[in-house]
Amino acid sequence: MVGFAGQAAAQGVFVVRDMRVEGLQRIAEGTVYNYLPISIGDTIDSVRIEEAMRALYGTGLFQDIEFRRTSGTLVIAVKERPSIKSFTITGNKDIETEDLEESLRGVGLATGKTFNRSVLENVRQVLTEQYYSQGKYSVIIDADVEEEEDNTVSIAINIQINVVGNSAFDDEELLDAFQLKTPNWLSFYRQDDRYARETLLGDLETLRSFYMDRGYAAFEIVSTQVAISPDRQNIYITVNIAEGEPFIVTDIKLAGDLVVPEQQLQALVLAKPGQTFSRRLLTQTADLISYRLGEEGYAFARVEPVPDVDVENNEVSVTFYVDPGKRAYVRRISFSGVSAIQDQVLRREMRQMEGAFLSNRAVERSEQRIRRLPFIEEVEMETTPVTGSDDLVDVDFTITEGQPGSFGGGLGYSASQGVLLNGNFVHTNFLGTGNRIEADINTSEYITVYRTLYTNPYVTPNGVSRTVSLSYRDVTQFTSGASDFDTQTWTLGTEYGYPISEYSRIRFGVALADTELSAGNGSSLQAREWVGRNGNPSLEIIELANGDEVIFTKSDFYSYELLAGWVYDSRNRAMFADRGARQSLAFSVTGPGSEVQYFTSRFNYVKYWPIRGQWALKLAGDWAYAQELGDTTATPPYKRYFGGGPSSVRGFKEGRLGPRDSLGNPYGGNVLVANQLELVVPIPEQWQNKARVSFFLDSGNVFSTDATSFFELDDEGNVYKADYDFKIDDMRYSTGIAAEWLSPLGVFRFSYGFPLNDEETDETENFQFSIGSAF
Repeated sequence: MVGFAGQAAAQGVFVVRDMRVEGLQRIAEGTVYNYLPISIGDTIDSVRIEEAMRALYGTGLFQDIEFRRTSGTLVIAVKERPSIKSFTITGNKDIETEDLEESLRGVGLATGKTFNRSVLENVRQVLTEQYYSQGKYSVIIDADVEEEEDNTVSIAINIQINVVGNSAFDDEELLDAFQLKTPNWLSFYRQDDRYARETLLGDLETLRSFYMDRGYAAFEIVSTQVAISPDRQNIYITVNIAEGEPFIVTDIKLAGDLVVPEQQLQALVLAKPGQTFSRRLLTQTADLISYRLGEEGYAFARVEPVPDVDVENNEVSVTFYVDPGKRAYVRRISFSGVSAIQDQVLRREMRQMEGAFLSNRAVERSEQRIRRLPFIEEVEMETTPVTGSDDLVDVDFTITEGQPGSFGGGLGYSASQGVLLNGNFVHTNFLGTGNRIEADINTSEYITVYRTLYTNPYVTPNGVSRTVSLSYRDVTQFTSGASDFDTQTWTLGTEYGYPISEYSRIRFGVALADTELSAGNGSSLQAREWVGRNGNPSLEIIELANGDEVIFTKSDFYSYELLAGWVYDSRNRAMFADRGARQSLAFSVTGPGSEVQYFTSRFNYVKYWPIRGQWALKLAGDWAYAQELGDTTATPPYKRYFGGGPSSVRGFKEGRLGPRDSLGNPYGGNVLVANQLELVVPIPEQWQNKARVSFFLDSGNVFSTDATSFFELDDEGNVYKADYDFKIDDMRYSTGIAAEWLSPLGVFRFSYGFPLNDEETDETENFQFSIGSAF
């Protein structure tokens, strides 16, 4: 309302002698004067009044303004805009309330602020556009204003998102599988907010599969609208769907030329009568039937599931039409990319034969056997139809040769043995024959080993292997924390392996050993007692330069071990496998006439389960048991087991778990239990064949159940017999993170473990690593 402008036109100009403001409630009178471009003593007219009015309205504080003249006094009558008493937001699932309130506060929409309806309308429009940019095309945003007492208002913003057509599943679940995404914090990296017609078509098929896999056989995409914003910066996509109702499978049939017994194919059908319809199960069933036919040589078989939909009753009957086609035969098997490997070395790994019908199982197994050869880095298989023939194919293996061996020396480290110096020559494809030859010289602070070995994996054409080895070991301590105990052993052995199935082998062998033991003043009571009572014991007295005498208890003896074992290996690769299993069982027993008698047994296992993508689960274990035989008083010290460290229970010092000798050092036990559960996590693709990272949970310990006696002191200094028998309560547990890296120098293994139930006497070590030769 403008009152004075009309009066000014009639009454002319006048000089302001005084000013007064009427109608103020919350705003101070001085605030009005600060914005008013008129002062006492000014001469004003209608033009000055209009300027003053614009200035006051521009503050956004007033809803109505009137200027009046009373004698020489200028009266400014105002009506203030209401203040915001409360402000609530509901329905905002995709924008955090805190973020939204902060943004609204920045434009003046907050409790205690002056209310401006035009600002509220602008905010409503901005929110609508924001939800559009996130793919929420049917969003409805209502802004309700309720007048309160004392010239205040309460504002409620309600946000509603309506996904067009879907009722059985919410929009977040449906959009989660789309490759196209609305902008998110990873979009700059994934580029998943970039529109492409091909990507949209793929997402629509994903949407169709989502419903089809959950029983909605009548699902339909009614329409798809793609719109571009006026500034050509944003794309709005709206998909209208008709879900229909879930369908039930009533009957499953097989039709066509089945080739193999129908009962075998029926066992492969995943969809069953009475189940909810699933197109995914139909597709998987068709693949399984095709694979089964491929095992019989029908490599180009076609299996098509045809659903018969009863819309009225929401039922589906499915018929699998089988067309096996002609049986395919292999004309030729070839190997490309090979330069240093004899043809027979690869051909003897073949389970698919030339001239035989093509079997997908035999071809896959052949590829797997080649991949597991230690001198093969990668292999790819391709089946090519022969031109001019409808039943002949060629099978070609493209091979990338790996490093077959190494020659030289190196420096390594093991937590149990300290610094390692080694010189070695290893060749796993000696002269291209696939035979393995090895010579090693390894020395550390506690151990010196000389060893040579030769393995021929195919002594006979059917895969009988033979290994011949000769070694010398000079050991002063079995681990860095053990008591002094000198062992010198010469060993000559031979072993034969026999394949008993595609994945299993048994082995038999014999090993002749000449051993000399020596226990001195630095040795434990257990070691001195064993040496003095077994083999051919003797005493040796050495006089030192200062006149002191050192007494050594010695024993030398010969023995021979009869060896037997079994190995099962179905891993998809020897290093960094992610599926399959490997199990081995080994026995050795000293033969009649051996001067020391004992037997040992060991069971190793590792199993891999692929989870999803690069995620995998690994379960590994190492269980061992040894026992003295005949007149031998206890398990020999050099045949005892040690626990703790990277190969058993990480987080505990290597070789430090289990029984303690009279000097308080690890003596080892005749029972070993070690289990490792690992969750393998994804790493960048370029590292997948060279490294692995996992989270682990380990358990295990070493126990003594043989005739070896151990003693401990109680708090009062009294000696009592220690009990190291196997008990579940004595198992040790740890968890942490581990990494492996296959480098040109060998395999680097790192772990950071946290013992979960360590005792006061246990020696722990969080960070552990070991490095060594790659062969």
